[in-house]
Amino acid sequence: MFVAIGNTPRDYAWGSTSLIAEFRGTTPSGAPEAELWLGAHAGSPARLADAADVGHGDLAAWIAAEPERALGTALAARGPRLPFLLKLLAAAGPLSLQAHPTPEQARAGFAREEELGVPLTAYDRNYRDEFHKPELIVALSDTFDALSGFRPLEEVRGILEVLRVADAASESPEPGAIDLLANHLAGAEPLRDTVEWLLRDGRGGDTGEAAWVTERVTALAAADAAATSPYALSFETVGTLARVYPGDPGIVISLLLNRVRLRRGEALYLAAGNIHAYLFGLGIELMAASDNVLRGGLTPKHIDVGELLEVLDFTPIAPPRLPPERVAPGVEAFRPDVPDFVLYRVAATGAGARVRIDGPAIVLAEGGGLVLRGDLGGASVARGDAVYVTPDEGVVEVTGDGVAWIATTGSVSGS
Repeated sequence: MFVAIGNTPRDYAWGSTSLIAEFRGTTPSGAPEAELWLGAHAGSPARLADAADVGHGDLAAWIAAEPERALGTALAARGPRLPFLLKLLAAAGPLSLQAHPTPEQARAGFAREEELGVPLTAYDRNYRDEFHKPELIVALSDTFDALSGFRPLEEVRGILEVLRVADAASESPEPGAIDLLANHLAGAEPLRDTVEWLLRDGRGGDTGEAAWVTERVTALAAADAAATSPYALSFETVGTLARVYPGDPGIVISLLLNRVRLRRGEALYLAAGNIHAYLFGLGIELMAASDNVLRGGLTPKHIDVGELLEVLDFTPIAPPRLPPERVAPGVEAFRPDVPDFVLYRVAATGAGARVRIDGPAIVLAEGGGLVLRGDLGGASVARGDAVYVTPDEGVVEVTGDGVAWIATTGSVSGS
């Protein structure tokens, strides 16, 4: 069964006023359009265009009422829940620094807060469900910029040396600030110790040592030595973050992280514990359907430093790019190491390209109209339109002038 779905973009302040509308071929609303949710998440379930045929107004209500029909027998047996959420994400400015828990951490944290009686809607609630939230982002714009994962320590030391040179050349040198930051990065657990110090000492106004370091690093990041260094893009990002979140300790934390620039069609996979923040650009985001976010700066929202430190993976890594697999002519698969989701990019050809599905799927059309066919039915979709596909279709065959982005589960029988 192919069911047309749609939604209204969410108007978070960091959202672009044009990118989602351009993708969909619609008129911009004039307000920020940050995320278009295509899924069954309770926060913004997709509307069903064929509500009269299905008997329900949105995807979440249909799945709750008829899980076997909507999800298939195997997935419905685990509970009436679509395990993934597909989004269009359009960032005109930086999102918060954040990380997500493992499945075990999510279950334990949710149970703990339930036992304590913390309301699900409370400002200081960390775990709003029992699920993990790994994420995949694929660039749709020419470039997509992000921070992701702690960078190698030798790069951090190189950044400190640039800051020292800039400080020595400044009209008002304050070498103590950079030395203080370096001291925290010289301990047994340098990244953990530094992040904890910045978040605990740097969020109480402008009186703490960490606040002083943040102010000094922000000033030095604009120096000539920073702009001509190998880390120029990271220092430029410091200036961007400081304009949006002046004095926030996340400004300094950003220098500890990989500064990533994706080209169109390139992807990042953000596993549990990866600290990250999207900065600019349009992307397809596919994630496990969860609300569990531990924030670490660049936000007015709640930051639980202790819980964040337990969730974060402080192991330095290279940027966690996820190259696609070539499945067939015109078909690429972004396949992370979790069973919750797989994302296919299908470039329609005259002969048609096929993707087999083991569970429910959501198809989003990019660039032009598409004709979709399965074992039982089919649909025509225009640019920017989306459909929900029930697993009894078994396959999605794509023809037409555009690109089909197909989100589905991993192997339902083997996950």
